[in-house]
Amino acid sequence: MKQKSIYLFSFLFLLMGCSSKEEIENVYTPVQVSLKIPEIFQQKLIAPIIPTNNPLTEEGIALGKKLFFDPILSKDNTQSCASCHNPKKAFTNNTRFSEGVDGKLGTRNSMPLFNLAWNFDERFMWDGKDFSIEHQAFSPVRNPIEMHSNWKNVAEKLQEHTEYPTLFQQAFGTSKIDSTHVTKAIAQFERTLISGSSKFDQYLLGKTELTPEELNGFNVFMDEARGDCFHCHGSDNNPLWTDNQFHNNGLDETFNDLGLGAVTGDPNDNGKFKSPSLRNLAFTAPYMHDGRFTTLDEVINHYSEGLKQSLTIDPLMKKVNQGGVQLSDKDKADLKTFLLSLSDNNFINNPDFQQ
Repeated sequence: MKQKSIYLFSFLFLLMGCSSKEEIENVYTPVQVSLKIPEIFQQKLIAPIIPTNNPLTEEGIALGKKLFFDPILSKDNTQSCASCHNPKKAFTNNTRFSEGVDGKLGTRNSMPLFNLAWNFDERFMWDGKDFSIEHQAFSPVRNPIEMHSNWKNVAEKLQEHTEYPTLFQQAFGTSKIDSTHVTKAIAQFERTLISGSSKFDQYLLGKTELTPEELNGFNVFMDEARGDCFHCHGSDNNPLWTDNQFHNNGLDETFNDLGLGAVTGDPNDNGKFKSPSLRNLAFTAPYMHDGRFTTLDEVINHYSEGLKQSLTIDPLMKKVNQGGVQLSDKDKADLKTFLLSLSDNNFINNPDFQQ
């Protein structure tokens, strides 16, 4: 009897071993991919940030794209990420404030989404409140003036869906859906949103020429005695066209929105907001954190003669006491022409980014 028991135990052990081996062999392995990095970025930027706990895969990116365009993430299944981040508008929208599922308006302009993997400080949103793309993707779902849902309900809806459990299994090795894997997938897709094919990029690569107006506009941009724009907004050596830092750029004397100061609790940060990239300005009006300027002309006029003094004004606003840099009409027009040369039609028409 004892010997029979030993044989039976050995048989069951071998059977379990074979079963486990078979299960391991049937596990789907996602296909890892690398970002398609533009030539100008390869020349002038260090490598992008890809978290070790969320590597890019074909399956993860495809799942993230599907989730990005799916209104299932919202309370009433009417609003997706793309509702406020339209690919044809460089992943923003053209309203001053976005309307949430309950018809409530936000207080900030929707930020465009591109080149996020090169935000080396990993502080996102106008006020820097979210660290990492993954965490930024977490917030809108439960925000009462955006999607106004909760992650428990979202996970349940996705779990009951006919496709999503299989897609999560293929992307992350589990069919159990939670907010962590949802935001990881969306972050993977968002890291692929790369814009680096504007006319000015082609000029820097020696593949096209600028007009005299565009060239003078670039010189105005770089000239500390004229535009003096490059400290916050990049240069021909920083093709992100932003420093990804936070500045008080002289919009107001007092602040209804404290910006970074509300996040850090430091009054020295009051009125500071992230410098947005100057790429794709042709598609992303209105401008500033609160969308107060509807045209590029208004933006340029602000820096030329509309600066306002305040306690936290950035030292880079060196001519605030004169109201601004006082550009000539010619320099204003040429500066605008240069800024528009940073817009990337290939980006907004890339089929990989469309629904």
